Amino acid sequence: MLKSAIPFVFVLLWSTGFIGAKFGLPYADAATFLFIRMVLNVLVFVVILGVMKPVMPKRKVLFHVLVSGLLIHGFYLGGVFAAIGFGMPAGLSSLLVGFQPILTALIVINLSSERLNPAQWVGLFAGIFGIALVVQGKMSWNIDAQPFYAYMFVFLALLGITLGTLYQKHFCQGVDLVACAMWQYVAAGVFFLPIAWLVEGFEVTWSLTFTLTMIWSVLALSVIAVLLYLYMVGQGAASKVTSVIYLVPPVTAIQGWLFFDEAFSTATIIGFIVCALAVFLVMKAPKLRVGL
Repeated sequence: MLKSAIPFVFVLLWSTGFIGAKFGLPYADAATFLFIRMVLNVLVFVVILGVMKPVMPKRKVLFHVLVSGLLIHGFYLGGVFAAIGFGMPAGLSSLLVGFQPILTALIVINLSSERLNPAQWVGLFAGIFGIALVVQGKMSWNIDAQPFYAYMFVFLALLGITLGTLYQKHFCQGVDLVACAMWQYVAAGVFFLPIAWLVEGFEVTWSLTFTLTMIWSVLALSVIAVLLYLYMVGQGAASKVTSVIYLVPPVTAIQGWLFFDEAFSTATIIGFIVCALAVFLVMKAPKLRVGL
């Protein structure tokens, strides 16, 4: 019973990452928040690695791990936080980067002999239609929002998570995943440091909300969610995550409504449902494995 609930717990935790950005960004700019988070991630994972004592990646493999970390945590997280910082609703940012499986499928079929099956084609067009409904529908953008920059950065995040996942699968096979995660956090921290220091001025307004958000982001997301995923990989249950990951955008939208009163119209709700169906159709394909 508890084992079967793990994928849903993982998805619930993962969806809070977008809400965490909404809570944290009033007190620190995106790169500053994420640099502090990456430093704390590394410190926690150093302790975990000290207990587990895995084989650490070296030389060429370490280089590939660092590149994947730059894409997955640097571009992806940085893009999402920047988009939300420019006023994008948390639910919309989650929805747009949630199309990573569809973009991955399109890249895979262009680089291989694989072809979209009928269900995937339906999913692809349903996804386009769903996004159109969501974008045209009423959503609560911030009053001072800058949609152009928000969409630009969320697209950067989508590219980061897509290319980073493909890169890691191709170049980082056989690497201990806990050690891999630690070095990926190092790469992301190095990426965020000059932006936080030179562009944002490294300004932080310390408060109880900011502190609790940072603790949640490190422990619940970077540690517990990652370890849950590693456990599922070890148990051969990772495929269950891919079968429920399409629930992340609507769950995030509901949380945005609960915590930040992010209203959305009926067209937006229908769009979320259509997009969830689209990702589901693509991810359930028998040939293309485009999940996490």
